[in-house]
Amino acid sequence: MSVQQNLQTVRQNIEKAKSNALKPSKELELVAVSKTYGADVIQEVIDEGQRIFGENRVQEAQGKWPELKSKNADIELHLIGPLQSNKTADALALFDVIESVDREKIARTIAKESAKIGKCPDLFVQVNTGLEPQKAGISPDEAVEFVRFCQDELSLPIIGLMCIPPADENPGPHFALLQKLAQQAGLKGISMGMSGDYETAIALGATHVRVGSAIFGARDYT
Repeated sequence: MSVQQNLQTVRQNIEKAKSNALKPSKELELVAVSKTYGADVIQEVIDEGQRIFGENRVQEAQGKWPELKSKNADIELHLIGPLQSNKTADALALFDVIESVDREKIARTIAKESAKIGKCPDLFVQVNTGLEPQKAGISPDEAVEFVRFCQDELSLPIIGLMCIPPADENPGPHFALLQKLAQQAGLKGISMGMSGDYETAIALGATHVRVGSAIFGARDYT
């Protein structure tokens, strides 16, 4: 199927999941994850009315999004992959939302760089709900305290939490945990759910679902 048909299917699935959920978020947004895809394919999705996109790498995004943003109004670009300190200034210049604030060092670097330019994108704290050693993110036990540190000491605009559950586990308990932590931290934003589990995330209160391959198709990483 075409990306247009895929997008329509995802939108229909989202509406169905919302109708089946006990307490779906009223502010649910679809983030179309466009990593590894070129501007031509992304433009097809933009032409279908999609305005929120996610990218994993700053350098890749720099190669396609400045021109796409100049041609299309109201684009909101999210960084959903890890942010390296030496890429922070570039990320602040390009992205509207950074979902992967995952440690004190990067939070301090964002605060420092945003002070230089007088603005800061909205931020999500990434929580490592599965405590996976190979995966970025704040541990659940430290998440609320870290949010308060970012807000109170660094004056950062933290608007939500984000997680990527372990690939080999039921995502439901991880999504429920993230929703609970966001509530404890007084945050409205809950970014969770990808192509294989976004309907489950919607049922558990996601405000942002990050869907890539279900829209763009299987990725070629070669």
